[in-house]
Amino acid sequence: MDEDAVLDRLSTVEDPDLGDDIVSLGLINAVTVEPETIAVDLALGAPYSPGETALAGDVRDALADTGYEIDLSASIDTGLSADEQILPDVENIIAVASGKGGVGKSTVAVNLAAGLSELGARVGLFDADVYGPNVPRMLEADAHPKATREETIVPPEKYGMKLMSMDFLVGEDDPVIWRGPMVHKVLTQLWEDVEWGTLDYMVVDLPPGTGDTQLTLLQSVPVSGAVIVTTPQQVAIDDARKGLRMFGEHDTPVLGIVENMSGFVCPDCGGEHDIFGNGGGESFAEEVEMPFLGKIPLDPAVREGGDSGQPVVRDSDDETGEAFRSFAGRTANMQGIVRRRSVSDRSR
Repeated sequence: MDEDAVLDRLSTVEDPDLGDDIVSLGLINAVTVEPETIAVDLALGAPYSPGETALAGDVRDALADTGYEIDLSASIDTGLSADEQILPDVENIIAVASGKGGVGKSTVAVNLAAGLSELGARVGLFDADVYGPNVPRMLEADAHPKATREETIVPPEKYGMKLMSMDFLVGEDDPVIWRGPMVHKVLTQLWEDVEWGTLDYMVVDLPPGTGDTQLTLLQSVPVSGAVIVTTPQQVAIDDARKGLRMFGEHDTPVLGIVENMSGFVCPDCGGEHDIFGNGGGESFAEEVEMPFLGKIPLDPAVREGGDSGQPVVRDSDDETGEAFRSFAGRTANMQGIVRRRSVSDRSR
């Protein structure tokens, strides 16, 4: 069997999200045929995402009866020059944003990061909300960063995630009163001076709104995708629209919209109550032609998990935890679609 024969078999493998076969789409980086092994390097960019895991399985199936051992790898060209590689060992940087406060953005970011880690990915979680950092509490992260002799920062880890937050760097009860230039300087140092290592995903919890922190991130770091968090009511959606527009102005792909606090299921009577309305986030996603990443119920277990440092996404028996796991999977899938589409567009 030679390379052409392998490619002929792989041309039967369809990418269901892009609507064509992986050879025509340019998603095969290289094929090497050895006496006992066929090695295929695929242009896949969202490690451990359900969609790309299934796609890799289809590739194995297409070559299963060849008698060769199948060796699959994945790599993707970001299209960035060496000078643009601010975090060269971080494959995907996902920003979690909201137009306003009070919609549970940090809760969504923490559970997204923990959900990706539960899938098996190497994950970092950067709490960029400099004025109201609370990720360490939500993960019960008691350890603090350590400094190396080279004056770089080694981030602490919790639940398999590397963590960084302004809360580690200021006093527990000290307010952060900084103007824009200071915010820019500190955030830039945290990107460059923290030893993040090799990560499949870095989840960035942004402060609410469209201010200095957001601009610093979008101007200095190659964000691979953004998630917009809203609640069902119209006032939250109005502000979410502003956040969506901000990412559009900086040519940042938006992976989709997630509706938090979508409904409260009474633990006593079992009835569902739409405290903040119903379906607003899904309608907003449809209106702006963005993927809808899911509904997260208003559940006391989420609050309890945040206060105790136990993200509910890690509870395999909890229905709200399942909603977060589905959301994490859809987000990873969308990141993969964005990355594969970019590769395909460049190859044509």
